[in-house]
Amino acid sequence: MRIQLAESDEQIAACFPVLAQLRPHLDVESFLPRIRRQQQQGFRLACLEDAGQVVAVAGFRVMENLAWGRFLYVDDLVTDAAQRSRGHGARLLEWLIDLARYEGCQELHLDSGVQRFDAHRFYLLKRMRITAHHFALELLG
Repeated sequence: MRIQLAESDEQIAACFPVLAQLRPHLDVESFLPRIRRQQQQGFRLACLEDAGQVVAVAGFRVMENLAWGRFLYVDDLVTDAAQRSRGHGARLLEWLIDLARYEGCQELHLDSGVQRFDAHRFYLLKRMRITAHHFALELLG
């Protein structure tokens, strides 16, 4: 097993089937252009491969704000449904934590949908705390 940044078009495309399980609204045609646009804003995509197959994916960025200082924000963290409970998500999260420390971050943050109970259990087991409510306002329509 290895974790690497997905940087080439082929590596990014290989992440789509797993990431689409978390973000089913995405379509394969717009995936690469969207990733490339986000990369211009500091977004990075990491994948964990097992036997040459992508089994877990994380989208993240390093940022700084007044509330938290320098931090790593995880946009997306997902393990292929057929590969869950094998430690892949834990390995990828530990990799992100190590990277955050390496990059001088004081904290790691992520949001998780209120309906994702299994993910919440996982994050709590990893000693993460629920520290805020996230509010959203849809502006279209």
